Amino acid sequence: MTDESRKALRDNAFEVLRAAAPSPTRDAFVDHLAAYDDALWRDGPPEHFTAGAVVFSHDLTRVLLVLHKKARLWLQPGGHFEPGDRTVAGAAVREATEESGIDGLRAVPGALFLHRHDLTAAFGRCTAHWDLRIAAVAPEGARIAVSDESDDVRWWPAHALPEPTDPDLADCIGFLRGQLVSA
Repeated sequence: MTDESRKALRDNAFEVLRAAAPSPTRDAFVDHLAAYDDALWRDGPPEHFTAGAVVFSHDLTRVLLVLHKKARLWLQPGGHFEPGDRTVAGAAVREATEESGIDGLRAVPGALFLHRHDLTAAFGRCTAHWDLRIAAVAPEGARIAVSDESDDVRWWPAHALPEPTDPDLADCIGFLRGQLVSA
């Protein structure tokens, strides 16, 4: 990956963050990104950025979750930025497509949830993820497939999540769904 494309992705991450509603969380994300030129990359600092997509069904009643192999939790699809990623939304949709098998996911502009979480030793040198979570909508009749990164992939009612999951995921889903319903 060229320095120019890395800079383009970093510039896009700054744009995405600055467009989010002002908050102490947003400010912490901007500060962390500003502190490290390589904050978006797995080989950057042990605390680095990731991209995730909360994938809603076409009618916004269900949410797609993957049973994450390392975390052993039901989570939204997502992961590390990769060479070739030009935007945060593009990386999040790429990750969601890889992990779910769904073609035609549509990122929803401006729908963003920021979440920093510590990681267990199972994640190696990664100690925390600064997750940029977008909302995405699947096309009607979307078919799912389990990838090598997950043990399972399923649709769940947006208001009735499975166990075990991240305790903050319900708030994330509610926040992003609220943005979509009110749009």
